[in-house]
Amino acid sequence: VKRITKRYDLVVVGGGHAGLEAALVSQKLGINVLLVSMDKKSIGRMSCNPAIGGLAKGQMVRELDVLGGSMGFFADSCTLQSKTLNLSKGRAVWSPRSQIDKIKYEKTVQRYLQKINLPVVEGEAVMVSEKNGKIESVVLSDGEKIFCEAAILTCGTFLNGLIHIGEKKIKAGRMGEESALGITESLKGLGFLAGRLKTGTPPRIKRSSVKWDVGIAGYGDKNPKPLSYRTKSFKPKDEPCFAFRTNEKTHELILKNISRSPMYSGDIDSSGPRYCPSIEDKVYKFSHNPGHILQLEPEWSNSEQIYVNGFSTSLPESVQLKCLKTVDGLSNVEFLRPGYAIEYDFFFPSQLKSTLETKNIAGLFFAGQINGTSGYEEASSQGLISGINASLKIKRKKPLQLKRNEAYIGVLIDDLIVKDTKEPYRMFTSRAEYRLQLRASNADQRLLKYSKKLGLLDDETLKSLDKKTKETESLINYLTKKTIKPEEINSSLKSLGEKPIKEPVKAASLLKRPRVFLKDFPKNKKIDKKNYKKEHAEEILFEAETKIKYSGYINRQKAEIEKTKIYEDMIIPKGFNYNEIKSISN
Repeated sequence: VKRITKRYDLVVVGGGHAGLEAALVSQKLGINVLLVSMDKKSIGRMSCNPAIGGLAKGQMVRELDVLGGSMGFFADSCTLQSKTLNLSKGRAVWSPRSQIDKIKYEKTVQRYLQKINLPVVEGEAVMVSEKNGKIESVVLSDGEKIFCEAAILTCGTFLNGLIHIGEKKIKAGRMGEESALGITESLKGLGFLAGRLKTGTPPRIKRSSVKWDVGIAGYGDKNPKPLSYRTKSFKPKDEPCFAFRTNEKTHELILKNISRSPMYSGDIDSSGPRYCPSIEDKVYKFSHNPGHILQLEPEWSNSEQIYVNGFSTSLPESVQLKCLKTVDGLSNVEFLRPGYAIEYDFFFPSQLKSTLETKNIAGLFFAGQINGTSGYEEASSQGLISGINASLKIKRKKPLQLKRNEAYIGVLIDDLIVKDTKEPYRMFTSRAEYRLQLRASNADQRLLKYSKKLGLLDDETLKSLDKKTKETESLINYLTKKTIKPEEINSSLKSLGEKPIKEPVKAASLLKRPRVFLKDFPKNKKIDKKNYKKEHAEEILFEAETKIKYSGYINRQKAEIEKTKIYEDMIIPKGFNYNEIKSISN
């Protein structure tokens, strides 16, 4: 371990997605930061699924990007396939998702850290020390003390991590990597309340052992869009994923061996992710379902290693293999690695402020799975916010506190610190009551003001996004005033099954019809993509169209938000007896 003789403003423990964002944004804000990782070669590693984004998660990546985060930008350079999910539903829940080359991703991250000379030290943090209620230092396993003004713990699944594969148990934070010992005990000694959670990952199989013609190929969008506003050129390969399906034979084998799964044998009594159930849970709890979809996804470009999405399990390795062999197209399947469950320590997030600073120790922040969350995007979001707020605290400036009506990141943090969590928390669009305001397409319009104020984006990006916002508003204003005559639009309306107009009508009024879109309007320079900067043209037209089409609902929701603002600063008295309120059940 490198000997550390100097003091740092900020120490970030853990080089996963949360730690990475925290360290990068802190350095961007001029903070003298040190990143502590147990293994430099694992920084930025995607431990589980080879994808970034998805339902609600895609919105969070876009928000991260506007606030100076790096996940979306790194992902765009490593994308194998890009797809917008939920297109059959309203635009509020349309969510971008990218299939990622995992090896390229972590190498891209590590090369970038070297390029910007971010200080990284290999070592295991085993303790944090405090003095007069403030963070004093982070202590490594070799006894080295790193003095700091602030520290961010982003320990992932490494805190007393224990892997389960059937009856087999392995002390590890991730397969092949040692667990972290000492931090939990240190924090408990400082008065923090800890719990235990479980998550899992599916097997990895050999590409050459799969009968691909049996599966149903799934490709990305024909006109893919990047996750990052800073990506200027985006042309992913569009490598397909393939859908296979379990059957009665599979389910019979699983049920026959279910007592050998640690979740059912009693070896694991901690809570797992409700919305990412193991195959054992799916078969046991949804016995009426004759089959479950398995998506076979490449882990990197043309990889021999394939991720079996939908088959998270902790059954014995031999049972896992037998079960997969019952699936049509997988009769000759070979393992590269079995699936497993992992138990790890977390700390109840109600012990945090909305800045992600702990209430117990000033200057100590938690981010990621240590707070009970699940997922790369949730971790990155917390890492970014903790990094920004730790930096602002060091500079003696006001913190960044996002509200529920401003960002999914605001919903995430509010849910964690107010509701707490007893199971791995995952973000969904259904968790955001103001999701109509929190679209993936308007993340820049919602959050750019914070980037300007705090200096989170470079001048070129700020100017570009500023111009995009102004051009969107200009187009909305134009369409609100622009009059369209019957002879210009009626033939299009008829072909769409819409009622023709008898007199001139405002373009915005026509756009509010469900089947009418800008592409149906007569040719006009203002609605021509060529009129705008190439990378933003489609987004400007789409966002203007969306704002007009949903304006009634958007305005109604804005009125609701204004009503709730009067309660935001209301303080609940200390010692308030909630038991006296009969309508509160929990």
